[in-house]
Amino acid sequence: MNATRVPPPMDVTDPELREVLGRAKTIAVVGLSDKPDRDSNEVARYLQSQGYRIVPVNPMLTEVLGEKSYPSLAAIPAEVRVDIVDVFRRSDQVPPVVDEAIQRGDKVVWMQLGVENAEAAAKARAAGLTVFENLCIMVQHRRLRASLPSRVT
Repeated sequence: MNATRVPPPMDVTDPELREVLGRAKTIAVVGLSDKPDRDSNEVARYLQSQGYRIVPVNPMLTEVLGEKSYPSLAAIPAEVRVDIVDVFRRSDQVPPVVDEAIQRGDKVVWMQLGVENAEAAAKARAAGLTVFENLCIMVQHRRLRASLPSRVT
């Protein structure tokens, strides 16, 4: 994955990114692969190394990166508060993820680089969720890391 310093799209501000990344503790990674060469795995490993708890969501796996994997967002126990839903799925597969995030009461849907779905994003925003599309969470975290609270213990 190319982790160069890519600025956010014009409609996303650094203060908004700092607020979301600084507040988050737990990130559900939808579509997390157990293959180390996949972007989802690289990003999740990076986020773990920065002190975030990762909750894998992949119906084909039971465990990834030392964490129990769930078949869907809806299958994550209600007592597990998810701060960011990070989506590594095709754009046409985003709507059911957004529906589950809304039902769970999650607050942020983050669609990774190359993932966009205007209808799902509008539905999430209408339900009060913060939405990022076509934006790599790892690239943005690395870019802003000096101004974020340290989570590594």
